[in-house]
Amino acid sequence: MTKLQPVRGTRDLLDLRLLHYKAIQSIADETATLYGYAPIETPIFEYTSVFTKPLGETSDIVGKEMYTFNDRGGESITLRPEGTAPVVRAIMSEGLTQTLPQRRILQGPMFRYERPQKGRYRQFYQISIECVGITTYHADVEVISMAHDFLSRIGVKNSVLHLNTLGDMESRLNYRTALIAYFEQHKEKLSEDSRIRLEKNPLRILDSKDPDDKALCVKAPKLNAYLNTSSSEFFEKICLALKALGIKYHIDENLVRGMDYYCHTVFEFKSADLGAQDTLLGGGRYDGLMEQMGGPSMPAVGWACGLDRLALLKTDLKITIPTPIACIIPFSEEQEKEAMILAQHLRTANISSEILTQSNIGKRLKAAVKKGALYAVIIGEDEVKTGKYTVKDLKAKEDSFEKELLLDIESLISHVQN
Repeated sequence: MTKLQPVRGTRDLLDLRLLHYKAIQSIADETATLYGYAPIETPIFEYTSVFTKPLGETSDIVGKEMYTFNDRGGESITLRPEGTAPVVRAIMSEGLTQTLPQRRILQGPMFRYERPQKGRYRQFYQISIECVGITTYHADVEVISMAHDFLSRIGVKNSVLHLNTLGDMESRLNYRTALIAYFEQHKEKLSEDSRIRLEKNPLRILDSKDPDDKALCVKAPKLNAYLNTSSSEFFEKICLALKALGIKYHIDENLVRGMDYYCHTVFEFKSADLGAQDTLLGGGRYDGLMEQMGGPSMPAVGWACGLDRLALLKTDLKITIPTPIACIIPFSEEQEKEAMILAQHLRTANISSEILTQSNIGKRLKAAVKKGALYAVIIGEDEVKTGKYTVKDLKAKEDSFEKELLLDIESLISHVQN
């Protein structure tokens, strides 16, 4: 027997919930346009190597969460778990490295096998902002400013920018050595996952959600003590620019983000209104990603946010379900053809229309009111003969002389439009 429920971790979107998502997506597009970002769409599945190399073998996404399968040709295919790697792949595939910088916004579904919970699904919807080709700190400030602006425009309140730097490769190697020395002393207290990370990427331990790991991280060496001069200066310029723009931030020394491709700036916007899973939006600089994927060395910075999380927050967005302007009510089956012709005239004039054919006239008038229609247009034998329709204004007062009118098609269209 066919199961009639959505697969666990997925859900149907319709009515107000879907319109809420679309409103947020629309504001994201508008904000991106103001910053000079052009839209891009990539396939929802890619060759698996597009994700395994840049995300890192030790990341939870690659190790536990990717939907990977072999297609009929034997190729390993993965449903995209995030948007950055596909955009970078597309920039290389389409020859866009010759026209830099590339500023792009990607919106669409992503897929991860996770434990479903409030605001987290296995098919989730994400907005991804990518700026490729700018070496200087200006790009970092630009994408953070855009994120701040976007959240403000959708009416998010009480969000806090958490900021950190991972430094350049030299700084990270020095810090890596210090972390390994520290965690080796406490190896028996580490979670199984973090013991694996200790061998491959000890910085990922700082991102662990395990309580014992988090307790050890509190006393772990801090990265800022291992930053070289150029990395410190780069981060300082970002902080000064954010202050100049009036964007408040909190420096979070344990913030590393979950992907292996990050360097220098990492950031997250968090909201206490979401509870324990408090991250609304996050990103950072990923200068080495394109080279990891087989392309040229290329600076890049960006961020991503989940629509599912944003939709949980109370915002100032006013969402309403679209309603027909006119409901057309034929008296009987003989007038239904006339009703279809009239409806098409109205729609051609950009007047939304719906034909009601079920039940008696009284119930259909009540249905038109319930739908929120402005007008009910009644078609009987006399209306067909004279070419003038009975138009009831469903919003007018009872004693208004315009409560009920007889109008031909042209007059009806003019009356509604005016």
